[in-house]
Amino acid sequence: MTFGAAVPWAVAQPNVYPEKTVRIIIPYPAGGATDNLGRLAGQALQQALGQTFIADNKGGGGTTIGTRALAQAAPDGYTIGMVDSSFTINPGLLGARLPYDTLKDFAPVSLIATAPFVLVTHPTVPVTDLASFLARAKAAPGTMAYGSAGVGSGPHLAGEQLAQLAGIQVQHIPYKGGGTVITDLLGGQFQFAFATVPTLAEHINAGRLRAIAVTSAQRVPQLPNVPTFREAGLPGVDTSPLFGLIAPAGVSVAIVERLSATLRASINQGELNTRLKSMGFEPVGSTPAEFNQRIQAEVVKWTAVIRKGNIQPE
Repeated sequence: MTFGAAVPWAVAQPNVYPEKTVRIIIPYPAGGATDNLGRLAGQALQQALGQTFIADNKGGGGTTIGTRALAQAAPDGYTIGMVDSSFTINPGLLGARLPYDTLKDFAPVSLIATAPFVLVTHPTVPVTDLASFLARAKAAPGTMAYGSAGVGSGPHLAGEQLAQLAGIQVQHIPYKGGGTVITDLLGGQFQFAFATVPTLAEHINAGRLRAIAVTSAQRVPQLPNVPTFREAGLPGVDTSPLFGLIAPAGVSVAIVERLSATLRASINQGELNTRLKSMGFEPVGSTPAEFNQRIQAEVVKWTAVIRKGNIQPE
């Protein structure tokens, strides 16, 4: 699927990258946050660079199928790819089974956005803030449970990170995907969960769920009365899914910087900024070097959490 018709700019300057269609590999089926952001990035790049950008969905393998295809693509700038937090979680989760080297086989382009998680409880749980939540968990170790989209998912590791930092014991209930997690939480099948703010804001505002804290550095506009974990006294809980663009290793620095600078302009002050905020994301628009540093730090962080929790892939 194309993002729209190409414009004459590329014809007027045929020797300037890109001179032909650029493919964006998205390691998920169509639909979902990573796919949506990949398509928005493609639209922004297409509008600015005057060439067609197409989405190529390659789902499966916990994102490893599509990401491996990107690693094996020609490093000419005409195949690039979207990644999310699975990209930085999989090294610790899969280890030697990962079919590529996360830190060596790719050239980071830009961190497009993050999406803070919010910790919520079912309203029947007698807690009102993080302090009372932790007190209840410590008073009855192992009795509080949370659901997630599966082992190694962002919400799972958010719960694990919270448990490790707070010194509490909680039960993890892995689902096969996130579709029914919130439904079961609303039905009282377990006590709490982590999910992105847009996913839960309506339920929180309607009183169907109680918000405890958000994982972002600052409070989020959709939930202005909900404190951050830092404000609540546990700053180490910082799980916020990331979404970014990368290329195969070996792509020229000039191409990487052209893609990155174009995206940054749209993310920082263009239409993409408005679209991201309206969808509940926090626009970032990093340089390649900044994104590379973030990737390295996230790999180290999640590998440590996974090892300490003895988390094994399903």
